[in-house]
Amino acid sequence: MTEEKRVMKRKVLAKWLKESILRLGPTFIKIGQQFSTRVDILPQEYVDQLSELQDQVPPFPSETAVSIIEEELGASVNKIFDRFDFEPIAAASLGQVHRACLNGKEVVIKVQRPGLKGLFDIDLKNLRVIAEYLQKVDPKSDGAKRDWVAIYDECASVLYQEIDYTKEAFNAEKFSENFKNMDYVKVPEILWEYTTPQVLTMEYVPGIKINRIKQLDKLGVDRKKLGRYAVESYLEQILSHGFFHADPHPGNIAVDDVNGGRLIFYDFGMMGSISPNIREGLLEAFYGIYERDPDRVLQSMVQMGVLVPTGDMTAVRRTAQFFLANFEERLAAQRKEREMATEELGFKKQLTKEEKFEKKKQRLAAIGEDLLAIAADQPFRFPATFTFVVRAFSVLDGIGKGLDPRFDITEIAKPYAMELLRFNEVGVEVIVKDAKKRWERQSRAFYNLFRQPDRVEKLAQIIERLEQGDLKLRVRALESERAFQRVAAVQKTIGYGVAAGSLVNLATVLYLNSIRLPATIAYSLCAFFGLQVLVGLIKVKKLDQQERLITGTA
Repeated sequence: MTEEKRVMKRKVLAKWLKESILRLGPTFIKIGQQFSTRVDILPQEYVDQLSELQDQVPPFPSETAVSIIEEELGASVNKIFDRFDFEPIAAASLGQVHRACLNGKEVVIKVQRPGLKGLFDIDLKNLRVIAEYLQKVDPKSDGAKRDWVAIYDECASVLYQEIDYTKEAFNAEKFSENFKNMDYVKVPEILWEYTTPQVLTMEYVPGIKINRIKQLDKLGVDRKKLGRYAVESYLEQILSHGFFHADPHPGNIAVDDVNGGRLIFYDFGMMGSISPNIREGLLEAFYGIYERDPDRVLQSMVQMGVLVPTGDMTAVRRTAQFFLANFEERLAAQRKEREMATEELGFKKQLTKEEKFEKKKQRLAAIGEDLLAIAADQPFRFPATFTFVVRAFSVLDGIGKGLDPRFDITEIAKPYAMELLRFNEVGVEVIVKDAKKRWERQSRAFYNLFRQPDRVEKLAQIIERLEQGDLKLRVRALESERAFQRVAAVQKTIGYGVAAGSLVNLATVLYLNSIRLPATIAYSLCAFFGLQVLVGLIKVKKLDQQERLITGTA
């Protein structure tokens, strides 16, 4: 198997994958679009094929599109438009786009695919079954508790909103208003007289897709600056406006050469909203990261609903402290490597498999006990609101790496977020709130000055109760907890093994005596218990691996 043969094989598989996704329909095309930017995850052959899902989906007949336009707008296209191009210029998962001329102005008409709601009903019904299954089987061994059904409901709600073009038009105007003072963002103007739930008419604003690197270079725009603009625009949407574009794949973001390179946003059907408490919590989190204050970061996570203040919060705090220090070291190392880099691409030298394992072992040795405590207590939650935020930044990260191999989203986000915190109106509110908290702490300190004698007396009473045995201290020994967990898993596995052995003996005796139905039932139960034995052995092996990694003996 030569490298050329491998490339050919990947091309064949990538084409099969794209065609299979197209057959599955609009819902799954959305999933394919998500992965079409991940140049850092998928081989280039897959990225090339999946990128066709952005705006090169097979169009539906132009006659159908014309009949929908005429029915929605109440007149013939020849009467409404000075010119109408029957050949679509782009086709996507939910509709296709035709160029036209209206009252001497170049416009585009977006026409919805027929029968979309019926397709959504079928796909989303099946996806709900998958979400309910994941809700049951997700082991949540990473310490995070995910509500898969709530995530599904969030996605379904956004997708159903996307098939109403009047909502998309409102979203586009709101988005445009939010960025009216930023010259690096352009939103096409909506023509409301020619817009209905199935037809959307807007200004024609041509551009080059943001992932067409060679064409961008010919245009003469700064690719690094474009990557920074993309991240900054999303920070602005999330931290300042609380209203963001939830589908930022390259088919929906183009670039022209106005103002030295401008981002053009299309398709405002999928939009996300962030509640004020989550937005304020994100700003608090940025403050905490900037000040390397784990308590402030944890408080912001509680405010956002990401962290439930139960279980071993000491372990959570120590883990947060470790990752904050690690994050700061990583940024410093990247700055140093960027200064040293000349023509060499990439911030980081690629590590071998052995080096990656060694680094993982060192991290686990440093905070292994705390991570195991977190995994057991599961204090983290994944709010369904974050579904599209995470998706958007995942796509942006892929776009950025395509524009600039040295792209690092955290390096761009940190200074811009701090600028927002200092100068933005929301940032001012948080600063005022912080000053208020500091004043309250000082007031409490002055008040507590006169309460100290009472507290000393209360402390003496507690010590006296301890001496009398009225109070008990609970000490958590994580090593013992893991040992008991392993013993319980081994005992359960042995029990299942004994049951399976007994059942196979019983089934064999019954079968030899021609008692077939009970024998079949016994064999079925034996297979079930045998499967439980296998699951138990895997669990015991996993616990042993965790123990070795944490103690550094792996």
